[in-house]
Formats: sequence, C-alpha cells, structure tokens
Amino acid sequence: MGKKKKDTMELRFYEVPQGEYVLALLGDNWIRDYGHDESNLHFHNLMEIGYCKNGTGELILNEETKRYEPAMVSIIPQNYPHVTISDIAEGPSYWEYLFFDPMVMIQELYPDNAVMQKKVLQMINRKALFFHEWENRGISVLVKMLMDEMRQKKNHFNDCVRGLLIAFFTELLRMCESDVSEDEVKKKTGVSQITAALDYVRLEYANNIRVEELAKASHMSETHFRRVFESYMNMSPMDYINLMRVQKACDIMKKTNDPMDVVAQKVGFTTTSTFNRNFKKYLNTSPYQWKISPENYERKLLNYNISALKGW
Repeated sequence: MGKKKKDTMELRFYEVPQGEYVLALLGDNWIRDYGHDESNLHFHNLMEIGYCKNGTGELILNEETKRYEPAMVSIIPQNYPHVTISDIAEGPSYWEYLFFDPMVMIQELYPDNAVMQKKVLQMINRKALFFHEWENRGISVLVKMLMDEMRQKKNHFNDCVRGLLIAFFTELLRMCESDVSEDEVKKKTGVSQITAALDYVRLEYANNIRVEELAKASHMSETHFRRVFESYMNMSPMDYINLMRVQKACDIMKKTNDPMDVVAQKVGFTTTSTFNRNFKKYLNTSPYQWKISPENYERKLLNYNISALKGW
C-alpha cells in the first residue's frame, strides 16, 4: 500500500451530458482496486464529488495523504492533483462520483457579476475537502440525494438535480468561508506551485495569454516558471494553453454549427490557420474532418503526450 507518486500527472477530461448538470459515475463498475494500475497523480477539468460506500485505503490530495473508509466524502476542485489507492489486503473499494462545472452554478448564482464569479471560483478551488459523513450532514445528504436522482432519473430529474446542486454549492461556499486554513500562509510546494497558472488558463483561454502573466500569477520569474511547469506537465505552457483551446473548440463544435473561423476566435486563436495548425498537431486531422465524425478522433486528443485521458 502507498505507492510513491511521480512528478508528472495525467490530465483527465470529462464531459457532462448535453442538457444535464452533472456527470454521474455510479454502480458496481466503481467497485475496483483503485490506484494499483496507475503511476501518476491526475487532475480533472471538472469538480469531482466522491462518496466512499465501502473499502479502505489512501486518498492522496496533492501533497497530503489521507486515510479513507466508508461514509467519507471528497470534494476535489478542478486542476487539483489526486489519486485513490485502495488497501490490497482489504480487497476492492466502492466509490461513486459526480462531476460538474462549478462555473455553471456560479453564473446562475451571480449573473452579470464577473468580479464575484472569479472570487467565488478562486475560493472553492483553493483546496480539496475530505471528511466523514457525520462531520457535515448537510453536504453529505445533498451528495447522496444527487446521486440517487442521477441513478433513478425519474420525471423532471434534471430540475431536481439543478436545485440540489445549487443547495450543495451554497453549502460548499459556507464551508469554504468558515474554513480558516493555514494553506494561505504556507509556502507552496509540488504541483501547487502552478495551480494558479492552470486556473488562469482555464478562465482566460479565449484571450491572449502570455507566459509572463502565468509566471506572475504563480509568483515566479518567467524562467523558473517555465522550468517548474514543464517538469510537472511534461509540456510547455504555450502547448498546454493551445491544448486547452483545442479541447474547448471540440466542445463548441459538438454543440453548435458555428463556422470554423468563429470557433477559432471563440477559443482564442487569432487566425483560422493557427487554429487549423494546432488542431492538426493534437488530433492529426482538420477541424472540418473532426466535425464530420468526432467519435473517430476525440481519443487522439485525450491521449496526447501529457496523458490527457478521458475519464478512468
């Protein structure tokens, strides 16, 4: 038990089903030996809510290692490195998960208030939360109700999920606000050194981003930032920015019929030719060909050389 985590990480993309608020990973498929076939920490493009139904082991959250057991809840922000490692001697663990984009809830709660939206996003992405069910009954009940709604999918389940998710998000904000954490004054170590840069890219990918700005957000010199970033992400900052833009472009192309020049502009590419060149780099095809048959190509993006995987 307790494998040594490596410096490089896996970026795993999840997609919330169109027209829904959460992606639910539920049922017997999630009874498994966690962590023993993995070598790296990973992080997600969405917020992860986990509930342990059975089993014991370790949950590594960035630089911290926590013991888990049944009836424990984990709330892991976007871009937050983690891995679950079940105890071999105890057999498989049973976790269930919900994934959602917190910005969807933030925009519903604080419409037309970009300053507040950014402040709230930074607050909830500051650290991962991990606790026994009895330590926060309110959030735990809401998590189980959300999972039950997604499991059963009765009439009007999506409206119910929306209401429960807003209630969950409100309780999460209360928990974050009341959590007087020493993390704010500790010197950042490990991948936490670049978390602010990853958040910056996620928020500003559609704009012109300079590496100098990412270094400033991470409180480093540009030279040192580039070295640290590449040591963890196994790619340059600009390559990461463009990978995010291509992924966002795929999302837009799935959901709209926008012309390619409009898609390119929406995700931050200044010219269509730059968009096409980067799309070809990551997917080995053109945006037009991907649009015709995205299922043939999307896993090429998801298995790019930083191990950007789709889900588990």
